[in-house]
Amino acid sequence: MPLFSKKEKYIRINPNRSVRNELPQAKPEVPDELFDKCPACKKMIYRSDLGLAKTCPGCGYNFRITAHDRLAITVDKDSFQELFTGIETTNPLNFPGYDEKIKTTKAKTGLDEAVLTGIATIEGYPLALGIMDPHFIMASMGTVVGEKITRLFEYAIEKDLPVVIFTASGGARMQEGIMSLMQMAKISAAVKRHSIAGLFYLTVLTDPTTGGVTASFAMEGDVILAEPQTLIGFAGRRVIENTVRETLPDDFQKAEFLQDHGFVDAIVARQELRPTIARLIRMHGGVK
Repeated sequence: MPLFSKKEKYIRINPNRSVRNELPQAKPEVPDELFDKCPACKKMIYRSDLGLAKTCPGCGYNFRITAHDRLAITVDKDSFQELFTGIETTNPLNFPGYDEKIKTTKAKTGLDEAVLTGIATIEGYPLALGIMDPHFIMASMGTVVGEKITRLFEYAIEKDLPVVIFTASGGARMQEGIMSLMQMAKISAAVKRHSIAGLFYLTVLTDPTTGGVTASFAMEGDVILAEPQTLIGFAGRRVIENTVRETLPDDFQKAEFLQDHGFVDAIVARQELRPTIARLIRMHGGVK
């Protein structure tokens, strides 16, 4: 007789009870789109609690939002008119896969490029508006972005309008090489012409604003605002630390650090940006 043997498994059934073959019950699952985790306070948040402004109700952290979401919380209803659409990049370096990347990103975001440009009103005050969208190749600045923003300033000069730009960018677009870097000087020249015309220019720095955008038009506003905890800088933290051979403060390149050192005029909560922009336009000669 074997040392180990399998025994028959018996199931005792109560004869007074009916037996049903039941399928195993699936474990309940929480849909991925129901919650978001705040990167700042690490708490789980119902997405519906974030509101249209996408701000953490616990710590006030600002999630990155699309250009269309920004438009919805900033300008007067039905006042926005988009300008300078249909401008296409020529892929100046014939960078492999770049044309396809642009095509798929357009379909995904509903934008024709990394900046949305047009005219609108805020509390009745007319303005020329540019909103950079970090969901479009990290709002990198290529030739089309440079052309659209330059045209926005030229239009504002012609119509005597203030310009408000919400910046958000990973920097110049590497797929376009030196052509993308040239946009820094091109836009800066347009900003200067707008200033000579005596018109008001306001920049609102949102997370992240880095690279060539920071080194040009983002920091050329007559007034520079920023959202709380926005990352603002030119080179990356590790690059700077390796260059200066020093350990940088933990809050280095945050909006609060830059305000303390005179690079940002004011830090404004996302929910307060609309009335703040209207007040600044009024103070600088805005006419309803």
